[in-house]
Amino acid sequence: MKAIVINQYGGSDQLEIKDIPVPQSEAGRVLIKVKAFGINRAETYMRRGLFGDVAEVTGIECVGQVEDDPSGKLKKGQTVAAIMGGMGRKTNGSYAEFTSVPAANVFVVHTNIPWEDFAALPESYATAWAVLHDNLKLKKGDIVFIRGGTSALGQAAINIAANTEEVQVLASTRNRDSFAQLKELGAKHVILEDGNTSAQIRQLYPDGIDSVMDIVGNSTMLDSFKGVKKGGHVCNAGFLGGGDPIPFNPLADMPSSVNFSFFASFNFGTKDFPLSSIPMQAIVDRATDRIYKALPQKTFPFNEISKAHDLMESNSVHGKIVVLL
Repeated sequence: MKAIVINQYGGSDQLEIKDIPVPQSEAGRVLIKVKAFGINRAETYMRRGLFGDVAEVTGIECVGQVEDDPSGKLKKGQTVAAIMGGMGRKTNGSYAEFTSVPAANVFVVHTNIPWEDFAALPESYATAWAVLHDNLKLKKGDIVFIRGGTSALGQAAINIAANTEEVQVLASTRNRDSFAQLKELGAKHVILEDGNTSAQIRQLYPDGIDSVMDIVGNSTMLDSFKGVKKGGHVCNAGFLGGGDPIPFNPLADMPSSVNFSFFASFNFGTKDFPLSSIPMQAIVDRATDRIYKALPQKTFPFNEISKAHDLMESNSVHGKIVVLL
């Protein structure tokens, strides 16, 4: 089969298409014929060696068809999506014509949307759903701030939150040109990201807001705490601003009675984070009906993977980048 292999850790030019064996069918795993996959920032880090030694074929998500399921639960040709489960880290991932994924990390989905549209959904929307509903406890009437709104994960979160009953959504971006896009997705207020958005939030909501999904990460986390009211929630869900550590003194930096958590999607498929908690069929249906505005921003062919990575790292595309086989 054709696969995109990390030749050695480094730039996008180290991604090479090679012929490697099709993965063997194994008990507890599903062999998938890959039709398309989304590009994620984690894969650029793995390519550069920033996550330590990883599998030679990266890729943490895909959509496609079942090729083989030794358990017999899934039939050949069924439409599925797969996320995480060690893909691209411990075992070869989705940048290939076939990939083998733990059965616990596979969604069965009924849909006829184009593969590239389907591929824009799994990892971003599963993560956004988990953060909003599990970490931030999103409920009717909440005010939630999506910090890093133009990212694929941020847009997924805005779509989901804005279509939750009576929820008000705030979002941030570094680019004023993106204000209209974020409002079209459902953000009531868009804030220019300056590292001090809490002051802008307190101007809009003097008593504070209910929650913050911070995708920018370490560089903005201390400021995110300041906009949340007593009993509210802040979840660190990404590192768009870089992963450099920050000094953190709970006594000085943590407001009393604000709940702080972290979410990492590599937990999906484990006992505490089963895929059954994510309504992927409903997510796909809402995207199909354009309730969620979730089309990919850019689609590349398989042989232009380096261009896809370069575009991801340029931070110039606001939304999901997809590769179609």
